[in-house]
Amino acid sequence: MSARGVFISIEGGEGAGKSTVMTALGEALAASGRDVVPTREPGGTPEGEAIRSLLLDPGNHLLPETELLLMFASRAQLVRQVIAPALARGAAVLADRFTDASFAYQGGGRGLDTGCIADLERWAAGIKPDLTFLLDVGVAEGLARARSRGGEPDRIERERGDFFERVRATYLARAAAEPARFRVIDASQPAPDVRRAVLAALSDWLEANG
Repeated sequence: MSARGVFISIEGGEGAGKSTVMTALGEALAASGRDVVPTREPGGTPEGEAIRSLLLDPGNHLLPETELLLMFASRAQLVRQVIAPALARGAAVLADRFTDASFAYQGGGRGLDTGCIADLERWAAGIKPDLTFLLDVGVAEGLARARSRGGEPDRIERERGDFFERVRATYLARAAAEPARFRVIDASQPAPDVRRAVLAALSDWLEANG
C-alpha cells in the first residue's frame, strides 16, 4: 500500500470540522516525510471547480439525478487527473469527501438508489479510500457551527434538518458496515481533542498497514 501511496478521505456532515482535520493530517503525514496531496469535492481540478459552482449555487434548481451525475463527473476528473497519478508516485492523498458522500447525500439525503450510486462508484471513480475518517456530530450542533461562520448558505446547506439526519444516519451505517476502513471520531469534542483522536487513529493505522 505504501508503494502506491495512501488514500485517506475525511467525511462528515455540515460543521463537522473537516478542514481542521485535513490540516492536522496533512501536517502529520508531511512530518513523516510523505508527499501530501490535498483535494476537495466537488472540485479539485479546473473542470471540477466549475462543476462545484454549478452544484452549490443556490439559484440552481437541480434534480437529484442531475446532482448525482455532476458529483461523479467532477470525481472522474479528480481521480484521473490528480488522485491516481499522485498514488502512482507514492504520495499520500487527502480527500475532503469522496464517494461515501454521494451515498450519504444523494443516497440517504435525496433518496436515490444506492445500487446506481455503487455502479457509478465502480465506473466513474474506480477507487475507494484506504482509510476514511468520519467526523460525527449531531445535526443541530453541526448546522449551528456552519451558520456561525457567516456568509450565504450554499444550495445544499439550505436543506432542512431531516435531510441532514438522513445523511448522518447513512454515514454511520456505512461506517458500521466497513469497520476496517472507517474510523468514527466524535466531532462534538473540542477541536484539540478531535485532533488528538484523529492523529492517534492515523498513527495506529499506519503502524498496522505500513
